[in-house]
Amino acid sequence: MRLPDDCFRAALALTLGLALAGCGAASGGERAASAGQAAATLNGPAADFPMVLGEPYFIDGVEYTPSDAMNHDEVGYAALDRDAGPGVTAAHKTLPLPSYIEVTSLESGRTILARVERRGPMTNDRVVALAPDALAQLGANAGAPVRVRRVNPPEIQRADLRAGRTAPLRMETPETLLDVLRRKLPVKGSASLAERREVPVPSGVQADAPDQDAGQAQAAGAKKSSTYPLAPLDGGADTARPGAPAVEGEPPASTAGAFVVQAAAFANKSNADRAAELLGGFVSPAGRFYRVRTGPYETRGQADAALAKVRAAGYSDARVFTAR
Repeated sequence: MRLPDDCFRAALALTLGLALAGCGAASGGERAASAGQAAATLNGPAADFPMVLGEPYFIDGVEYTPSDAMNHDEVGYAALDRDAGPGVTAAHKTLPLPSYIEVTSLESGRTILARVERRGPMTNDRVVALAPDALAQLGANAGAPVRVRRVNPPEIQRADLRAGRTAPLRMETPETLLDVLRRKLPVKGSASLAERREVPVPSGVQADAPDQDAGQAQAAGAKKSSTYPLAPLDGGADTARPGAPAVEGEPPASTAGAFVVQAAAFANKSNADRAAELLGGFVSPAGRFYRVRTGPYETRGQADAALAKVRAAGYSDARVFTAR
């Protein structure tokens, strides 16, 4: 039976309407998927870029110039950032936004990873402002003495902080190093460790094996000099007292252990003495060079822990040696 023309037109309009509605639903789904992908991008690694620095500014007459300094390292006092939301975040006067820092409590040695997201604190008496969640993880209160060091953590830890979660605690700082850092604390404000930690080091003269001394390394062609950052370190209870004058020669027999860590070898004795003092080590002559070592350590585990800290200070070619 043939439908009347007006009925046919009504049926056709209904069919087209349903089809267009289906197309609209599909488009909406695609838009939602696109929005989800955009959100994922904003919460992924791209959320750390571009980093923002900004123009220099003043706080109570003191000028602060934001900079992308990778070796940023300072001690001072923490403030509570009452305006911060949830998450382990921080405010800093000059570090890029965002960037990542290790914050160490100089009271307990506990170290956390935090994400710098804001400018502050807006006082010259405090070095960093920590969100409530950050202070809680650090186990510290406002006004606590801290060390603030810029780091480049793995992406999985960055993602945790971006999502408002906590990253795993870092290795605790030993008491001997805490003692060194406390002595560098100013009465108020902050003190940079990076500015006073640069010592010229002959490039490539670190020994790569126990039977290769600095003289052999130089014979292999190490002639250029470069700058390595230093930080006051201590690798364990058996290390020579940090900050004490460098001791020339091998460690005394009363503290003899099975292992030592060789940080570097210097052609200039004054540079070796300075590095040994900051590292809490000793100077050992080797031909025309002066080896800077820390230790001795009774176990390989102690030596490996000290090695990690020496390498973190900038001596990437540091090695563990059998004490002799």
